[in-house]
Amino acid sequence: QVQLVESGGGLVEAGDSLRLSCAVSGRTFRRYVMGWFRQAPGKEREFVAAVSWTGSIDYAHYVKGRFTISRDNDKNTVQLQMNSLKPEDTAVYYCAADSTGSGKPTDFDSWGQGTQVTVSS
Repeated sequence: QVQLVESGGGLVEAGDSLRLSCAVSGRTFRRYVMGWFRQAPGKEREFVAAVSWTGSIDYAHYVKGRFTISRDNDKNTVQLQMNSLKPEDTAVYYCAADSTGSGKPTDFDSWGQGTQVTVSS
């Protein structure tokens, strides 16, 4: 497994942007599918975006066109650029790693501690 540490959360207004970053420890970073998930109060955790080691990307429909996921395989980092933020984007955002390589949300098996994103209206 790998260790994941998120940063970059905060309080912003609707329409603003935020950039989340995830630092990943582990020599096999390149083999992992990396993703972002979020959990709002009273709701289940949901998939946001994922990127494979080859650069293949998938987005949830509710963030497509507004969020951009990227990874730097040399620096072992993953970023989530969030633009045009909405109050409904308010949640704790988690960085996650999938060691199986499938990219299925249920296959992510390493998680960060989460970072709070709050979007005011």
